[in-house]
Amino acid sequence: MLTVALPKGELLKYSIKLLQNVGIDFSVFLDSGTRQLQITDASGTATGLLVRAQDVPVYVEYGQAHLGIVGYDVIREKKPQVAQLVDLKFGYCRMSVAVKESSAYKVPLDLPAHGRVASKYVNCAREYFHSLDLPVEIVPLSGSVELGPITGMSEAIVDLVSTGRTLRENGLVEIARLYESTARLIVNPLSYRLNQDNLSDLIAKIRDVAEAS
Repeated sequence: MLTVALPKGELLKYSIKLLQNVGIDFSVFLDSGTRQLQITDASGTATGLLVRAQDVPVYVEYGQAHLGIVGYDVIREKKPQVAQLVDLKFGYCRMSVAVKESSAYKVPLDLPAHGRVASKYVNCAREYFHSLDLPVEIVPLSGSVELGPITGMSEAIVDLVSTGRTLRENGLVEIARLYESTARLIVNPLSYRLNQDNLSDLIAKIRDVAEAS
């Protein structure tokens, strides 16, 4: 039986809808009254695991799940040993550098050398500023990174931006975009090579649905 790792949060409802279109129903996860973290599809063809988005590639890499759905941002940050197969074309956002709107920084290279940049995406932020040959101190935060520039703890942030509303409401503005992110279908490489439980057929169906959207 195939096992699929699904991400908690914003991507979950889109992930479940996608899988319903290929005959797998994990909609129980959307029931606010359930606390189940593992369920079996009514047809008995697949098991679903509900995990934090950052943990999806971990379950796939270690073989506890054959497939997973996760944002490209997580893949870029974690660099897991998984095969990235399909751009699912939902969950769009972008990784951006943002600063206080009132600051004099208009592009990243305006930031002072050895200044501070707050981010939940430490590896992505570090790689980006290294590519600019601009030495900065990356301040790791697990939430509300917008407070970095507001409180003066950092000159800038690197964070995911969707509509930009949170930045605007906190007096911040984007000055650069690192990359764009959408949900991706990932697979355990060994399971893929062995074509466990006709995995390739399911992947082909998911690819067809994604390309038709």
